[in-house]
Amino acid sequence: MGEVTRIMVAVNESSLKGYPHPSISSKGAFDWTIKKIVRDNVSSFNLLFLHVQVPDEDGFDDMDSIYASPDDFKRMKQRDRIRGAHLLEYFVNKCHEIGVGCQAWIKQGDPKEVICHEVKRVQPDFLVVGSRGLGPFQKVFVGTVSEFCVKHAECPVITIKRKADETPQDPVDD
Repeated sequence: MGEVTRIMVAVNESSLKGYPHPSISSKGAFDWTIKKIVRDNVSSFNLLFLHVQVPDEDGFDDMDSIYASPDDFKRMKQRDRIRGAHLLEYFVNKCHEIGVGCQAWIKQGDPKEVICHEVKRVQPDFLVVGSRGLGPFQKVFVGTVSEFCVKHAECPVITIKRKADETPQDPVDD
């Protein structure tokens, strides 16, 4: 057996269903990677799942919550880590079902910056990211992680556009 190909897959939670559900584009990127690249060669690949959690700017992500002590914030951070772990568990379980090796971890920060930093640190053979397939008008307002990664990641990047029939009513949703 030759050298194992290491594929980093950036994943995020669904903006429609929330944790622990993967976004449409993350699930699509994973499914495409398995179907088109890994196929039956499970021992030749190692999938590296990265989930980047975006810290809420003001720290108050639940408007109906009251934070009265440092412990309240610790609990909030712990809850977020648990949610991220459940998201990664989805992908790790899928890999184990088919017998492909994998690793998964969570980082915090701006997804596009963190993904590029992790690519530099981990040095995968290539990066797979999902893409919502936004039009030019929408990109101006929301930006795209996939475009940034294509330009700045220090490895080849494959972007997997979600299927038209999976696009929610608001294409920004995922």
